[in-house]
Amino acid sequence: MTKTILLAAMATPFLLAAHSAAADPAHRAQAIATIKKDFQPRGQASLDRLAEDGLQAICNRTGNKPPDYIAKQMEADQMAGVKYPADGKLMGDWKSGEKLAQSGRGFTWTDDPGLPVGGNCYNCHQISPKETSFGTIGPTLYKFGKLRGNTAEIQKYAYSKIYNAKAYNLCSEMPRFGHAGALGEKQIKDLVALLLDPESPVNK
Repeated sequence: MTKTILLAAMATPFLLAAHSAAADPAHRAQAIATIKKDFQPRGQASLDRLAEDGLQAICNRTGNKPPDYIAKQMEADQMAGVKYPADGKLMGDWKSGEKLAQSGRGFTWTDDPGLPVGGNCYNCHQISPKETSFGTIGPTLYKFGKLRGNTAEIQKYAYSKIYNAKAYNLCSEMPRFGHAGALGEKQIKDLVALLLDPESPVNK
C-alpha cells in the first residue's frame, strides 16, 4: 500500500464531510453511472480514464483545497516518485523541446498506441515571444532560464516539475507528464533545455 493511498484513507472523514456538504452522495453516484454509460471505449481511450486515484479524489472532493497537512505529505510522496535520468544529465536539445512544446498530439482514440506524445505546452503557457497564441492557465515561461539561470538546482526543479507538478502543488492543473508515462526521459530533458538553454528562443 502506497503512502498516497494511506494518506487518502486518513483524509476520508474530512472528504466525506466535504462531499456531503457539496452534494447528495446518491446524486454523485448517479452522475458517475451516467458518465460511465455514455463514455464508450474507443481505441486506446478506455474506461480506465474515468477512474481517479487517491490524489485526484482528495482534490476533487475539496475543491482543490485539501487540508495543508494532507497536501504537504502527499506532495512529498509525489516527489519521492520522480525518476531522474541514470546518466545524471537533465538537459537535452532545446530544438527538439520546441517541437515537442508545439505538439498537442497523442493519447486520443484515433492515435495508435505507442506513438510519441506531444507536450502541448503552449496550450497553457507563454514560452517563446514568436508565439502569438498561447494559453494562460499556467504562468508565462518566457525568459525562464534567463531569470533563474541553469544551475543544477534549477535543472532539477524544472525536470521534477515537468515529471510531476503535483510534487509542488498537490492540486495543480498541470498534467503529471512523467508520472503518467505521457513523456519519456529524453522528452523531458528536451523541454528542460527549451526552458533553460541560453540559446533557446525562450531566453532571447
